[in-house]
Amino acid sequence: MLSLTLKNIDSKFLSAQLKGKINILIELTKFRITSFVTLTTLFGFICAEGKLTTAVLTPLIGVLLLSSGSAAVNHYQERNTDALMDRTKNRPIPSGRISANNALAISLILIFSGSMILYFGVGQIAFLLGLLNLFWYNGIYTPLKKVFALAIIPGSLVGAIPPAIGWVAGGGSLFNMQLMILAFFFFIWQIPHFWLLLLVFGKDYEQAGFPTLTQIFNDSQLSRITFMWIISTAITSFLIPVFGLVKSPVVQFLLLAPGFWLIINSLSLLKVAKRKISFRTAFMDINIFAILVVIILSFDKLFI
Repeated sequence: MLSLTLKNIDSKFLSAQLKGKINILIELTKFRITSFVTLTTLFGFICAEGKLTTAVLTPLIGVLLLSSGSAAVNHYQERNTDALMDRTKNRPIPSGRISANNALAISLILIFSGSMILYFGVGQIAFLLGLLNLFWYNGIYTPLKKVFALAIIPGSLVGAIPPAIGWVAGGGSLFNMQLMILAFFFFIWQIPHFWLLLLVFGKDYEQAGFPTLTQIFNDSQLSRITFMWIISTAITSFLIPVFGLVKSPVVQFLLLAPGFWLIINSLSLLKVAKRKISFRTAFMDINIFAILVVIILSFDKLFI
């Protein structure tokens, strides 16, 4: 009886340990973000191929591993500033749940695995695009945002590259104009996405010593500029059918709906009384908007 009880305790302890390690890995790889990166890669493949095949699995796995490794490197790079911010102080490295060296080792394994899958499973172009994204995020954007409040603008290139990897994996040309508008859409979308995140957690960034947007612009200016970036994102989605990416006139009309919804919702940014709440709401809205655009265009390619 005692033996069975001890076995049950050991089993629960091991289960809790395993769960804890999985949670650390999920946090370290920023799984919610890397999942969306992988989704945009799938979207690029669908737009190029016009259908779903098993060939999509290789670029998806490669991008997921590579972007997860990039996210883990970012944790390593920002471990000291993460410890200073309320939003990030409980991340795996600053909380002490994993050592910085172990986190770096995991990131390198993920990066190597993802890179090799892209190189041997998809091709040199996809491999080089993946390395460009890694370099741009960890080598350009991450250090730049410590010295430049507007680093989010060049940094937003990281949003344009994953759909391009999916596109070339689906047999599309890297210099196709349809890919250009898709990449441009995700580039423009990424700017207010990052911008709003910085506005929502501005005090945290100031606490950690990052240059912030509030040091450059006052509240009214920030609201108007943010609104204009959101308008630009919506307009870019309206331009997608012009490049021949949409087959059905009905889908062309449907594609207008998320854009107008986003613009109408964003008008609250211009109302002084609601401004602080609106930044957080606008952040959620612009993410929902991007998902809706992806769903509508994917439906057009797969079912019409």
